[in-house]
Amino acid sequence: MYSPIPVLNELKDLHDSAGDFLADGFELYDYDDKGRFPAELSDPEFLSRVIPFAQANGSGSTYAIWRSSDEPDLALLPVVVFGDEGGEQVVARDFREFLRLLGFDAEITVDHDSAYYYRDENDGHSGSHEDFVEWLRERGLTPSEDPDGVVAAAQEIYGERFRAWITPFYEKAGWA
Repeated sequence: MYSPIPVLNELKDLHDSAGDFLADGFELYDYDDKGRFPAELSDPEFLSRVIPFAQANGSGSTYAIWRSSDEPDLALLPVVVFGDEGGEQVVARDFREFLRLLGFDAEITVDHDSAYYYRDENDGHSGSHEDFVEWLRERGLTPSEDPDGVVAAAQEIYGERFRAWITPFYEKAGWA
């Protein structure tokens, strides 16, 4: 078993069987691989509240589940992104919303002030995009047509709380 999250296990099966990327820049890696975070963020309290699971873009940003509460169903917790050049943002209120973001099929851009998905209308889709869209539909989901709205909704609910939670760890690491 890849993870304790059934839909993430199903995504892993699809990911492993796909001949190409499901979504631009997205690639699953070992579930809860804490080595994805810099050594400066080795505080056990920090590491106990984030579960990295995927590469977010071609330059190395990381998606993680944020244990914002003691909710036992990890799929109901927010998904965050840690930018490869700094910046960290809440991108989805839960894993289902996150899957819809992936369906948009665009790399995420992350900085200290925002996270957003941009896809030019002339951009082609990832090689296994259609398989992924079908997989989403089988689960009652559709690709997001408004990824900025999904991110904004997640930020509205969790953004300030995430910032307040993470700031002391960044201060301790000498990054704030």
